[in-house]
This record gives sequence, structure tokens and C-alpha cells, in this order.
Amino acid sequence: MKIHLVSLGCARNQVDTESMTGSLVAAGHVITTEAEEADVIVINTCSFIESAVDESIDTILALAELKKTGACSRLVVAGCLPERYQKDIAASLPEVDRFIGTGAFDQIVRAVEADQTVDTCLFPDPDALAPPVKGSSRVLSQSHMAYLKIAEGCDRHCTYCIIPRLRGRQKSRPLHQVVDEARRLIEDGVRELVLVAQETTAYGSDLGMRHGLAVLLEKLADISKDVWLRVLYGHPESIDDEAIEALGGLPNVCSYFDIPVQHASSRVLRNMGRSYTRSDLYDLFGKIRARIPDASLRSTLIVGFPGETGADIDTLLSFVEKVRFDHLGVFTYSDADDLPSHRLGDHVPAETARERYELIMSRQAIIAEDNNQTHIGKTLSVLVEEASEENLYTGRTWFQAPEVDGVTYVRATSLQPGTFSRVHITDAYEYDLVGEIITP
Repeated sequence: MKIHLVSLGCARNQVDTESMTGSLVAAGHVITTEAEEADVIVINTCSFIESAVDESIDTILALAELKKTGACSRLVVAGCLPERYQKDIAASLPEVDRFIGTGAFDQIVRAVEADQTVDTCLFPDPDALAPPVKGSSRVLSQSHMAYLKIAEGCDRHCTYCIIPRLRGRQKSRPLHQVVDEARRLIEDGVRELVLVAQETTAYGSDLGMRHGLAVLLEKLADISKDVWLRVLYGHPESIDDEAIEALGGLPNVCSYFDIPVQHASSRVLRNMGRSYTRSDLYDLFGKIRARIPDASLRSTLIVGFPGETGADIDTLLSFVEKVRFDHLGVFTYSDADDLPSHRLGDHVPAETARERYELIMSRQAIIAEDNNQTHIGKTLSVLVEEASEENLYTGRTWFQAPEVDGVTYVRATSLQPGTFSRVHITDAYEYDLVGEIITP
């Protein structure tokens, strides 16, 4: 059958979609990029926040129309949305033929091929799905960059987060399996590996490993010196000195610290279920900057959390101005009645939360542009990704992560996507850089 897959949400979802695609190809099916041509459409959904739920449902309803106007005879909805709402979502979306939860990604072939007598809802315990094993196939979304999932699930209990319920407890992949997959990806031409998990800096803690992330980075760095390694989704409580040293000391590991902190008010952090304080955060980022002066810092924040006051926002704004993150994502709090935070008092009006979001983001835009201006005149290595127009290409430096940060525009007559080029930076904006190729 011809199958079209859609992946919504985060990079971890993308890995799941690529793995399902690989399983379907191995079973003899054909993948098509044209939804109108597909016999089966598979949508891997996100439900982390309200806007992600809305996007998932809108996508389902839009593609369900192809059962009337296109070749589609079966619509499969997978991932976090059905896992979160289960029978309720199944009852409200009769257009969908089969739902599979986060514990059933390994059953995608069955979901696609089985006749209608098979249960339309597959919701095994998420902890029943083991992390990918050696030999499992993936069809990559890009040839030169790949996300490498090193663990699944989470053992924390942040009051605003549904992920532990959707993905189960922390399950780190064995070290040799991660290294083997990385080696295969590099042999296939991948030039950047981006390590992802719900909490990458906790890698190996459930396996009894000490300094698991640092050990893993050292193993991966030895595979090839010509490949960038990047780490996303760290945690302030689990990043240790050894991980900091590995991120700053291994030559092919990007000194890029993605550490979502969520807030800087110690009171708000306590209500969020985060066990660190504002002082702890200043100490952490101060230590990173002291050891690695040119480190790139990225974080994410939540504004509008129940009970957040104007004084808390002043504290957060001061924190942002003092740390001066290179990259910062801000979200407004997303409420739902299945979250512990829903039961907290003094919910912040949506309009107020939006104003606080705009305040933080407007200040961060100035900081980001100031930080980018310091790169003018430098010569940087850029991973070329695509031609955007004649004599202009887009790529990324080591301090620009895929999809979440800005890009570097490169003026050149002929570049090969998926290769590294030396670029002289000539201009900088809030999020993006501009440069010219340096000919050998």
C-alpha cells in the first residue's frame, strides 16, 4: 500500500515517526509524500499543550476528508493524543479507523494492515514499549542530520506536565545500542547527530551508570571527528560537572547547553514541582560560563502559571537580562483538568499571560540580536542545509540547533547541502546571521 505519514510535535516524535516509517517499508509498503495518493494516512500526534492538541485534531479532520476525495481507505492516529484521551478521543473522532498509543508504535504494521475485526484502539502500557534495539530501521526525514533518541519516559513529577503519564518512567537505552545506531547513521552520511530524550542529562541513571551522558558523549565523539554532536532537553538538576566538561571539552561536541528552566521565581518553581531555586540557576549558568566562556545557552520558560504574580515576572525578567541566553523559548501556561497544576489557585487570565509572554520575548529579542552582533567579522563553520534562492543557501553554525533556533544565510554560487563550509559573517539580526563563503 501507499502510505503517507505526518509527524507533529517535538523531535522525539519525529524519531518515532521515522521508526514507524522504517517498519512499514520493511513490511513492503511504499511511502508517499502526497497525501492525496495514499491508501493509508498515519498521523503521529502531540498533546503536550492545548495548542498542540488543537493542531493534532485540525490535522486529523483535514486529512480525514481524503477518505472522501482521495485514495485513502484507512486513517491511523498514533502517539500522545490518543494516549492521553484514549476512549474519549476515539468516540469523538469516528473518521479515524485505528488509534495507537505511545506504547504501541511497534504495532504500526498491524494497525495499517489488520482488517476491521481487530480492536480499533491499541493502548498498552507505555512502559511495555522498549527503547529501539539494534537493527531497528528508520527512514530519516533529512539525510545530513538525525535525532538520536537515547532514552524514553521521565521519572519527574512536574505539576504542569503530562509526559510521564504518556511515556512512562525513564528508560535509558543501553550504551552499546546508542553507539551502534550512531555509527550506522554516520556511515549513512549523517553529519550532525542531535541527542534527545525527555531528560537527556539523566541518561543512564536508571541503568546504574555514573555520569552517563558524559560517558556516552565520549563514546560517540570517538566514532568520527567530522560529525557534530549536539544535546537537547537537559535538566538543571541532572546536568553534572562531567557532562559540562564533555560538552565544553570534546572538539566535535557542540558547546550548546539546552537546559529548560521554566521559571526563575523560587516560589513558582516550587509550585511547578521543580526542586531548584533561582540561586541554583544563577550558580549553574555562572559555572558553565566560567568553564566555557563561549558556550551557547538555550532555555525555555513558562509564563502565566497559576499563582504567578507581577513580582514573579519582574524576577523572571531580571533573570533573563542577567543570564542573557543566546536562545530562549517562552510558552504561556496551558491548563487542563488532568494536570496537578489545574488544582492550584489564582489562575492567571489568558490576556495577562499573553502580555507577560510578549514582555519577555521582546526583551529576549534585543538580547539575542546583541549576542548575534558579536559574531560579525568571525569565520565560522556552517553546516549547509539547502539552497533558498539563487546564490543563497541556508545552514547552521554550532550554536544554532535545527528547527528551534535561527539560521545562517550564506552567499555562494555553488554549495552542496549536507557539507560543512567556512563562512565569514557579515551581518546579524535578532535570530539569523548572514555571511559569505570563504573559498579555499
